[in-house]
Amino acid sequence: MDPRLPILTDLERKILWLSSWTIHHANHIRPNPDGLKVGGHQASSASLATIMTALYMAVLRPEDRVAVKPHASPVFHAIQYLLGNQTREKLENFRGFGGAQSYPSRTKDADDVDFSTGSVGLGVAQTLFSSLVQDYVRAHGWGLERPEGRMVALLGDAEMDEGNIFEALLEGWKNGLRNTWWVIDYNRQSLDAVIREGLYSRFEALFTAFGWDVIVLKYGSLLEAAFREPGGERLRHWIDTAPNQLYSALTFQGGAAWRRRLLVDLADSSDALRIVESRSDEELGRLMTNLAGHDLPTLLRTFESIDHDRPTVFIAYTIKGFGLPLAGHKDNHAGLLTPKQLAGYQAQIGVRPGHEWDKFEALSHEPDELQAFLDRVPFNRRGTRRYEAARLPVPARLEAPAQPAMSTQQGFGLILNELARSSEPLADRIVTTAPDVTVSTNLGPWVNRRGLFARSEMKDLFRSERIPSTFAWDFGPKGQHLELGIAEMNLFILLSALGLAHAHFGERLIPIGTLYDPFINRGLDALNYACYQDARFILAATPSGVTLAPEGGAHQSVNTPLIGLAQDGLASFEPAFVDELAAIMRFAFDYVQRAGEAAPTAGGRDRSWLPDDKGGAVYLRLSTRTVDQPRRALSDELAQDIVDGAYWMRRPGPNAQVVVAYAGAVAPEAIEAVGLMAEDRRDIGLLAVTSADRLHAGWTAAQRAREEGFVGARAHVERLLEAVPSNCGLVTVLDGHPATLAWLGSVHGHRTRALGVEHFGQTGTIQDLYRHFGIDAQGIVKAAQGLVPGRPIRHLRAV
Repeated sequence: MDPRLPILTDLERKILWLSSWTIHHANHIRPNPDGLKVGGHQASSASLATIMTALYMAVLRPEDRVAVKPHASPVFHAIQYLLGNQTREKLENFRGFGGAQSYPSRTKDADDVDFSTGSVGLGVAQTLFSSLVQDYVRAHGWGLERPEGRMVALLGDAEMDEGNIFEALLEGWKNGLRNTWWVIDYNRQSLDAVIREGLYSRFEALFTAFGWDVIVLKYGSLLEAAFREPGGERLRHWIDTAPNQLYSALTFQGGAAWRRRLLVDLADSSDALRIVESRSDEELGRLMTNLAGHDLPTLLRTFESIDHDRPTVFIAYTIKGFGLPLAGHKDNHAGLLTPKQLAGYQAQIGVRPGHEWDKFEALSHEPDELQAFLDRVPFNRRGTRRYEAARLPVPARLEAPAQPAMSTQQGFGLILNELARSSEPLADRIVTTAPDVTVSTNLGPWVNRRGLFARSEMKDLFRSERIPSTFAWDFGPKGQHLELGIAEMNLFILLSALGLAHAHFGERLIPIGTLYDPFINRGLDALNYACYQDARFILAATPSGVTLAPEGGAHQSVNTPLIGLAQDGLASFEPAFVDELAAIMRFAFDYVQRAGEAAPTAGGRDRSWLPDDKGGAVYLRLSTRTVDQPRRALSDELAQDIVDGAYWMRRPGPNAQVVVAYAGAVAPEAIEAVGLMAEDRRDIGLLAVTSADRLHAGWTAAQRAREEGFVGARAHVERLLEAVPSNCGLVTVLDGHPATLAWLGSVHGHRTRALGVEHFGQTGTIQDLYRHFGIDAQGIVKAAQGLVPGRPIRHLRAV
């Protein structure tokens, strides 16, 4: 017998108790002033308790990274409590403010979470992409002194309904996935019901088709021993053919119910009946529920037998609620043990009242022996498992390409191309990716110089055959572009994995992903997930808005500026000119590497009230529209204003009646409209907004600071608008939803008319669509006329 088994069995019982008690305490003991159900998924936790005991207490190593099934978070917290990485205080406050989180969170939990989970399926897919990132890092010769780790996902069978998992599987197959384990908690119950029969065979076929090793963990050691007895094969056949609902119902009813049913169904086999009759009700119930997912000897033997790096999925048969009074009941997903049931369970396992949180209460081994075992657990031997990586130096300035007219998308490609030509250390750590739109998002020149990544060399056949082509598509271990299929979910989950390489693998990467701006919505859940994890990346989205006029409404984005404004952890920019973009990209390369405090530093307080020391991800909303570029040299002050969110292109005079504030590709229309109106109103102002997001965040922070006693707090936008006369009207305009800038009037109480796009576009020219939506120069003038009292604006009459 494995000498570890007695202590592991003790710890398994303790982990199941602690996870169940944590949930019970939150729902029935802790004060609940608002009366809302707290919840906590006792049954879903119980089905993974044995598997997680085997993994965390014996099998995993510090270099392994784990995504825990969301509903098993209490088990994870209980394990970390035993290992010394979680506190009793946070367990007592589970699902409370400042306590252990409902679902594992790498930013909000204190106990060494590798991957946040909660939006089901995303953490699973992230393990796949993190394995690819590990290969990328090592292929470039970085971090070779650290051992390779396995990326492990613990997932529920119903979680396999999530489509993003299947998209990820295909990408893993394309890229030669390695070092990945997925353990499916096959308890045959979903949120509201028992799942369809035979689902495991579909899983098996699916994973086999994608090149995974499939290991079905169905029967535990007690059942395997029973199958070797006379009549054992007949018993196996009965279990194999028993419907899921029948098995679940008998499990809930217990040993006597098993006996009644089996005596009838196995009446044709005296040997099989002997197996049933030779066991008490308690022993029979234990035998019939001895599935491999709850059998430590089977789990240890299986997990520790894997001696290769092929991707492996374990389909582990389990019982939802195993070991608890609600085991097997189809309603147990969100169900909770009643106080009476909990008291019975507590008495059964021997936990004394008042000792519920004691680490070693009611265990059969001495505390010193248990603690010595925990101190030797391989997974925990290194202490904290998060790495830190040095920040890369960022050039003092990124030069904007000197062309008289171009788009911000074109400028983005040219700036990256110049970096690709350079010997800057930063350039070697940039890794780009795109969902099959590499060329059309202007990454082509970068890829030509830096190559595409693959673990083995693949030469461009067109080039070797001397066929003319603009692009050289060589794949190799030193390539710096990861090409994806057309799946935006995969893009954002890969960016999340790349953007955590510094913490997971100790190596700093600067991920840049490109996609069509309207299709951010297709991957929005994964984008939110990446930001929630505090992953660091740059997202360049282009083309944007109805400015992509001939493509029609399906390719025209309207609400993406509001996503940039609202998404936490993502600094959003929409520059109009390439010199602005260069300043923003220089800031972004530094910003994604920061890891300071959340509160603004003294400099941030003096200037913008933005918590820039904390850093985050960056979203660039770019355009394919070619516009004339200003001839100017950016001073440090102007560059800072651009990064902070806005600057005066034309300062308003003391008698200004109108200020036009614009963002992005509508700059020519805003400039033209101001020129038209300036003939009648000389003091008119023109405000270039480069980041509505950062302007709004700074304004909100400054207001909060004043409420907390910093009476002199002033945001960047407050200083910009404080000289605008109170009777002046603001016209805001962008190629996006008008609410993006509509709030500017609230800063100092100016009347505001917000222009933008509120409905799906259609095909046409830019002029057609701008005129249709009222964001052309004449539309801006007309809006200004509605704000300005007195005589009409002369040029409006010519419309």
